[in-house]
Amino acid sequence: MNEVKQSIRQLRKAKGISQEQLAEQLHVTRQAVSNWENGKTQPDIEMLSQIAEYFDVSVERLIYGKEKSKWHFSVQAHPEKAIELGMIIAAVISYVEWRSVGWAILHGLLNWGYILYYIIRY
Repeated sequence: MNEVKQSIRQLRKAKGISQEQLAEQLHVTRQAVSNWENGKTQPDIEMLSQIAEYFDVSVERLIYGKEKSKWHFSVQAHPEKAIELGMIIAAVISYVEWRSVGWAILHGLLNWGYILYYIIRY
C-alpha cells in the first residue's frame, strides 16, 4: 500500500493544490491527508473512492500506482473486441458443456444474431 501514499501525493501536486485544499474537498482534516501521504494511516475504501472520483482516476490507480489490468477495455470504445470475446466465450462454454463442436458453432451463430439485433436496435 506504499503506492497509495505516493499516488495521493503525486495527484495532489499534479493538480497544484495543497493538503488543506484537498482536505476541504474531501471533508476531512489536513492532518488526515498528511497522514495518508506520510503512510501513517490509509484511507478506507469509501474514502479511496472519493479520492479517485476527485482526481478522476480509478481506485485501482490509487492502490497500485497504475492501471493494473492490461486487458481492460471499454465496450463502447471497442465493440468489435467485445463481439469477438462474446463469440469465443459462447463457443468455449458450449463445447465444454456439451462436448460438441456443433453446439459451439450454433451458439456462436446465435451470438451473431444477438449482435445484429443490437446493431439494428441501437
